Amino acid sequence: MRFEIVTIFPGFFAGIFENGILRRALAEELVTVGVHDLRAFTHDRHRTVDDRPFGGGEGMVLKPEALAEALASLDIEPKARRLAGDDAPRPRVILLSAQGRPFTQALARELAIEERVVLICGRYEGVDERINQLYCDMELSIGDYVLSGGELAAAVVVDATMRLIPGVLGNEASGEFESFGMADAEIANAEIGVPRSQYGAGGLLDYPHYTRPAEFGGLQAPEVLMNGDHAEIRRWRREQQLRKTLTNRPDLLEGATLSKEDRKLLEAIRNEIE
Repeated sequence: MRFEIVTIFPGFFAGIFENGILRRALAEELVTVGVHDLRAFTHDRHRTVDDRPFGGGEGMVLKPEALAEALASLDIEPKARRLAGDDAPRPRVILLSAQGRPFTQALARELAIEERVVLICGRYEGVDERINQLYCDMELSIGDYVLSGGELAAAVVVDATMRLIPGVLGNEASGEFESFGMADAEIANAEIGVPRSQYGAGGLLDYPHYTRPAEFGGLQAPEVLMNGDHAEIRRWRREQQLRKTLTNRPDLLEGATLSKEDRKLLEAIRNEIE
């Protein structure tokens, strides 16, 4: 898989790609990343990439000409031409923007099967809308807040997506059995009886984790995790998963597929909290 990142701050990504799982994935060529300086596609002495918005208002807007040239250098044609062409795989072109659809684990899984993903990093007040209309398959936001630019968002999208590519993680199950993981029915060869959480549609939050030592800072790891009773461990983990989701992200419960037992546990947790 290859990511192409178009940005006015190419140096931003230097340290990010030199650490952790992403560094290893790049070294093993499981993922490749191209970072492209938008200013290299300007033609004036000041390397101008922005201008004042039509209609007035605060801030500056990224101009369309340099962006169009940058995309052309990556063999990205306007959508109308791409759609009218053959059935060959096309890169997914994404504009990172505070106005975009929310980035989710489900979307990361969707992107992980693409051959090429092009990420356009917005800056200033935004990007000329004609670039979005002509070239972009979607606008994407990593949260309900405003960043100084799309570079941080691009790094998040690359990291969340590439770890789902086969071979990137040392343990492939790590990308499935975690917060926002797939439902058991969606996972091929899911082991029945393994003491882990059970994910519902929409993805609930993960349960809390503990390791040695059994006692730390005056707090004891839960005894249930050390008694060897897998059925009891699964029930405890599911209860903790529901508890953490109710506390931190109750909105996720609306889209989750919950069993009768889940609903009983959830009701008991709500009563306890109240």
